[in-house]
Amino acid sequence: MLRLPPFEYLAPRTVAEAVTMLAERGPEAMIVAGGTDLYPNMKRRQFEPKALVGLRSVAELKRVTGDAESGLTIGAGMTLTQVSRHPIIAQSYSALAHAAGVVSTAQLRNMGTIGGNLCLDTRCNYYNQTYHWRKSIGFCMKKDGDICLVAPGGSRCWAVSSSDTAPVMIALGASVKLAGPNGERVIPVDALYRDDGMEYITKAPNEILTEIVLPPADGLRTAYLKLRRRGSFDFPILGVAVALRLADEGAGASPAPTCTYAKIVLGAVGSRPVEAKQAESILVGQKLTPEVIDAAAQAAARLAKPLDNTDLALSYRKKMAHVFTVRALREAVGSI
Repeated sequence: MLRLPPFEYLAPRTVAEAVTMLAERGPEAMIVAGGTDLYPNMKRRQFEPKALVGLRSVAELKRVTGDAESGLTIGAGMTLTQVSRHPIIAQSYSALAHAAGVVSTAQLRNMGTIGGNLCLDTRCNYYNQTYHWRKSIGFCMKKDGDICLVAPGGSRCWAVSSSDTAPVMIALGASVKLAGPNGERVIPVDALYRDDGMEYITKAPNEILTEIVLPPADGLRTAYLKLRRRGSFDFPILGVAVALRLADEGAGASPAPTCTYAKIVLGAVGSRPVEAKQAESILVGQKLTPEVIDAAAQAAARLAKPLDNTDLALSYRKKMAHVFTVRALREAVGSI
């Protein structure tokens, strides 16, 4: 049986208290909300904090304010189940509700938080193993070793971003609020991530992600599709998030509406979510015929360069990037 290492649990009641506790403990402390990712990693000795600053009792992190017309603010402590079932999110930001609702299992979604999923540690077959397994192969660059076992000749870690909600948040143009000893700052979700399997997030260790701010829905059509071996529990080995705005809708609309805005973001294909900007440019200003959608999907798939550090065959995962982008675009359009 894998057991947690010893640690002290701190239970602040406010964000300000949590920031102070985190600053006082310095590098020895980490934040925990639902703990669905952190606790397993601690059992495997990927993290060994001396203190955990728990956010479960911070009420200000557990609310949703605003509306689809003016924009929505989601507290980072909202559970994935709550996000997936929130009526405004489900109706006006449906891809986010779906992405939150396909994370892991129902039991873990009841514990895991939206903020935690956005800050999810990167994953790799050589990293997400027990301490003794990792020791037997000499460890890896991400923890205790000095080479990346996926690409031993390289100089970087290729662990994969496996958040379901991050690609959707980027496609929606969302921002996050971070609170730290120097005050608060707001950054786009896209700016939260680095293309580095080890230093994958730009949030400072002494900062806490407190809120996610969604812009007005404004007729946005969204979709999220997830590829994984099983229909539950598994992390994504591909995620495709799409956000579109269409012209020529309503009575007498063309069977192939014109795209006026497009975002396509791929997840689980690199150390950070990848925006397919060339694919977006193929769509904007064009009638969304099957041919145009296929061309955009091909452009998006070229950004998917899977390595042998997650599940299933590389060639299959590469092919599915095209297939899933076509499906996500069609789902968002709803008429092709």
